[in-house]
Amino acid sequence: METSRSQSFFLDLKLREVNGFRVRKRPYIGNDSLGFDPIGAVAIEHDGEPSPPMALSFCKTSKNAHILALADEAGYVTLTDTRKKLLDNDSFQENAEKAKVTEWVAHENAVFDLCWIKDDANMLTASGDQSIKIWDTQERKCIRALLGHTGSIKSISCHPSNQELVVSGSRDGSFAVWDTRCSKSVHNSRVQPLSIVQEAHTSSGRRRCRRGKAESMSITSVLYLKDEVSLATAGAVDSIIKFWDTRYLKAPVTQACPKSESSTEEKRLHGISSLSQDLNGMFITASCMDHRVYLYNVLQLEKGPIKTFSGGRTESFFVKSAISPDAAHILSGSSDGNAYIWQVDKPQMDPIVLKSHDGEVTAVNWCPSEMGKVATCSDDFTVRLWNIQSSCYSNMRSPSSLRKRVRALPRVERRKLFADEPSNSKSNEDTNSRTPITMPEMRTPESQKKLSFSFEVKQDLVRTPETEARSPSSVLNPPPSLKRKTIRDYFPVPFNKLSSAKSSFPECTDQ
Repeated sequence: METSRSQSFFLDLKLREVNGFRVRKRPYIGNDSLGFDPIGAVAIEHDGEPSPPMALSFCKTSKNAHILALADEAGYVTLTDTRKKLLDNDSFQENAEKAKVTEWVAHENAVFDLCWIKDDANMLTASGDQSIKIWDTQERKCIRALLGHTGSIKSISCHPSNQELVVSGSRDGSFAVWDTRCSKSVHNSRVQPLSIVQEAHTSSGRRRCRRGKAESMSITSVLYLKDEVSLATAGAVDSIIKFWDTRYLKAPVTQACPKSESSTEEKRLHGISSLSQDLNGMFITASCMDHRVYLYNVLQLEKGPIKTFSGGRTESFFVKSAISPDAAHILSGSSDGNAYIWQVDKPQMDPIVLKSHDGEVTAVNWCPSEMGKVATCSDDFTVRLWNIQSSCYSNMRSPSSLRKRVRALPRVERRKLFADEPSNSKSNEDTNSRTPITMPEMRTPESQKKLSFSFEVKQDLVRTPETEARSPSSVLNPPPSLKRKTIRDYFPVPFNKLSSAKSSFPECTDQ
């Protein structure tokens, strides 16, 4: 029996009984969830024993974007087909069996994070057994084991283009950089880290937690940034995000943190539960234990967070948040049993609330290819799928598209750029006004060539002892011998805006 979409809770109650015939119940979706439809839910259990999900991730390629990988506390990895029709009248266990593609035991301990690599042919899993494993997803076979941490591994991230390079963060307070191709012998599947940084997020002035030293300095999240040489790390100690150059890991290049609003009441240090970045790598979000999600611009880190989002509750380090690939929305779990979605360009608005879970909502994930599909998991032993209606994307531009639009030069400046000789006299202006407008020749004028060449020479050859002492091999000012991209190269700016963009980067120090 088909009915129109109800507008109130009372109308829902009225429609449940028609002429004495009781229709099937369906969950009430309030105004907070308009535009967001639950696709279905699956239960996480093995041999009749439920297990709380810990991490989830959609496949990265468009061909397999409907496959969702789930990792749980029992050490299992389950691949689920999210395009299967999950009926409301079926139990969550029946839905799970219907949508299951395959599953296997990946670790003998909880799996805290996972990551698809090699066009979804392989997968990385990080576990509480202090190891990272590389899996052949077709054969369900372990290819490599990355060993070197002395605590549970909480987070992993891959290089944007060379997915043989991996960074991991551990509860022992260290983060490590790995090359999965490096092993002691051909027959040995164990890989040692290329480099490891101990006590990356320790605070000398912080009191040690009674439950142990490892928890107080735990690395909770790591990111391999899109410039291909930088890392971002966050920990349980405080709300500071540290940025590192993989070519010089002795000290962080720079750091970012929210500015304290009060000098007396806000002296407590809040840790960060998760970091995320958009597809272009322009923005980074940090889910903080002060119940806020902070948005940073990687080109303006010294300004602190450019936007702040509040409304959810982050009472444990298992609660995560994630920015959408187009940087238009932020999805976050919450300790109150709901999930929250904010619009990036409207942080002052109340978030949209997704109400279905019965426990703390922990990990969340956006489908990179199917716009509007998201997944949330909870301590109620279920994973729920949601569909964002297209209306939520109408009349809205993502920050990434706005950034691309402002790069275009004004029409007057474009004319000057292609003009061989500037018109300085009034007579020339009168002459040009009488002559018809002709399209300029598409070539670079000599004056512009000289300007471009002089800029390159200045950028590459002018080096002083002061700059070398301050930045030996910084990602923000690399030596000429290393012809690699940097954050500044990845996000080019117009020439006339170069000086302002350059001043936004703090100089590297040895502190």
